[in-house]
Formats: sequence, structure tokens, C-alpha cells
Amino acid sequence: MQLARVVGTVVSTVKEARMRSLKLQVLKLLDEQGRPTGAYQVAVDAVGAGQGDVVLFAGGSSARQTEFTDGKPTDATIMAVVDSWDVDGKVVWSAHGEEVAT
Repeated sequence: MQLARVVGTVVSTVKEARMRSLKLQVLKLLDEQGRPTGAYQVAVDAVGAGQGDVVLFAGGSSARQTEFTDGKPTDATIMAVVDSWDVDGKVVWSAHGEEVAT
């Protein structure tokens, strides 16, 4: 699983039938300190994440292991909206505005 921030949405009116009900989000990948890595990913949203949310997403075959994505042709799925995380006992980021990474 990887950390990312939701930065946009992909809209597609024509797509494979099994993908029709799936919302696609554009993610900006983050490192363990909450810094953007410069990489982006499009992922299926299985949890209702919104613009600006920090999320955990899984790639590869793990992306198809949710009830929402089972049997769907996806290789990246948002599986959680992050409340906070710490590294080595130090809070790196919090949804409550306590961003402390430098």
C-alpha cells in the first residue's frame, strides 16, 4: 500500500462495462514524510475519498481484493482515507491540521 493525496477526478463516459459504476481519482503519490514524490496514479475509489484527502491505495492484484473491485479490471484502488500517520514515533501528518513534516 502507498500514501497519496487525491488531486483530481477522471471522467470517462465510455468505458468497459465492469468499470461503469467506479469513480476514478487522480492521486499524487507521497513519501513516508508526506512529501510529493512527483509521481501520479489513477485509482478506483472504493471508499468515497474526496479532493485533498490523503489516502492509502493498493496496486496490482491487491487492488482487486475489495468487495467493490472484485472481478474488475483495475490495478490501483483507494482502500482507506488516512486520519494520521507517524514515523519513528513522530507524527508526520494528521487530518486535523497537524502537518509537521519538514
